[in-house]
Amino acid sequence: MPIDEFQKQINMANQPTILVVEDEEDLRDIVIYNLEREGYQTIGVETGEQGLEQAIAKKPDLIILDLMLPGMNGMDVCRHIRQNGEIQAIPIIMASAKGEEADIVSGLELGADDYVTKPFSPRILLARVSSVLRRSKQVDVVDVSLLKIDGLTIDTKKFQLSIDNEAIDLTKSEFGILHFLASHRGWVFTRYQIVDAIRGDKYVVTERAIDVQIAGLRKKLGSHADLIETVRGVGYRFKE
Repeated sequence: MPIDEFQKQINMANQPTILVVEDEEDLRDIVIYNLEREGYQTIGVETGEQGLEQAIAKKPDLIILDLMLPGMNGMDVCRHIRQNGEIQAIPIIMASAKGEEADIVSGLELGADDYVTKPFSPRILLARVSSVLRRSKQVDVVDVSLLKIDGLTIDTKKFQLSIDNEAIDLTKSEFGILHFLASHRGWVFTRYQIVDAIRGDKYVVTERAIDVQIAGLRKKLGSHADLIETVRGVGYRFKE
C-alpha cells in the first residue's frame, strides 16, 4: 500500500464518527456525502430502531437524528439514548421538517444538543456539527468555576461577577442563569431547562420569571448585554 494512502487511512480513523438517522434516502446520501467530504466517518440508517442499535453498538461521536421517522420516531430515540448510561453523553443534533417551535423545544428538553430545520444547507449543517463536536470536547476540560469571557469574570467560588474588574451585584437567580449559560456557550436552552439547572432549595424560579430575570441581568451587563441572545420561541443562549 502506498505511504500516502496508508497515512490517509490513519487520518480517517482518527476522525469523529457521525451516525445519520434519516429515512429519506436522497437526503441521507447528501448529508453523508458532505460529512465525508469534510473528513468525518459516517454511519447511515433509515429507522429509529436501527439508529438506536447503531448508537449502542458503535458509540458514535455525534448523532444527526431526524424527528419524523417510521416506527420509533426521533423523540423516542433521543429519550432512549439519554436514559442509557453507556451512550447518554453522545451529542445529538435533531432535524425537524416542520420547524415548529413546539418540536424544537421538545427536542431540546429531551436532551438534544442542537437542531436544524429542513430544508437546510450543507454549510449550515456542517457548521452545527463542528460547533457541537467542539463543545462536547470542551465540557470535560473547562474549569467552569472561573469563567473569563469578553471582559466578564464569573467566579462561583466568590459568587461574584466582575466586568472590566468592577464588581457587579447580582441576585442568586441572575448569577445562576449567567453562569449556567456562560459555561455552555453557544448552547440553546429552553426556559424549563434553565429553571431546572438553577433551581435550589433557597430560592424558587418559574419559567415565566426567567424572562424577567434575563431582562434584569441584561440591564446589569450594560454594554455586554448582547452576550445573552434570545432564540425566538425556544429560549436563550450565551453568544459563542
